[in-house]
Amino acid sequence: MLKGIPSIISPELLKIMMEMGHGDEIVIGDGNFPGASMGQRLVRCDGHDVPTLLAAMLKLFPLDTYAKPVYLMEKVPGDTVETPIWDTYAEIIKPYTKEEMEHIERFAFYERAKKAYCVIQTGESALYANIILKKGVVTE
Repeated sequence: MLKGIPSIISPELLKIMMEMGHGDEIVIGDGNFPGASMGQRLVRCDGHDVPTLLAAMLKLFPLDTYAKPVYLMEKVPGDTVETPIWDTYAEIIKPYTKEEMEHIERFAFYERAKKAYCVIQTGESALYANIILKKGVVTE
């Protein structure tokens, strides 16, 4: 155990976040995301929701300030599912960036996820709850 590190951050996830460099991306996938087939590296966070994990990660993980730092999977055209989780994400990231979250078409999101440094598979049940974070630099 270490002081100041949220308990939801596993040793494996902490190591991965430390290894990542500026511009590397990490995917936090919902329970339906095909993480095992997408990720170069996969961290399982079954039983955890994305907002709790996102809030914990952002305490340690700097977001990029030179490019858009947060990306969401866009809804498939014609899909009428509500996405209130996106508002939750906006509130969580607000203290860490002034940039708006960018939406990426579903299959383009998958292609981007394949190139990400890591995919985190959660147990999140909300639909379209997948999010990509682009790592920034530590300036403090």
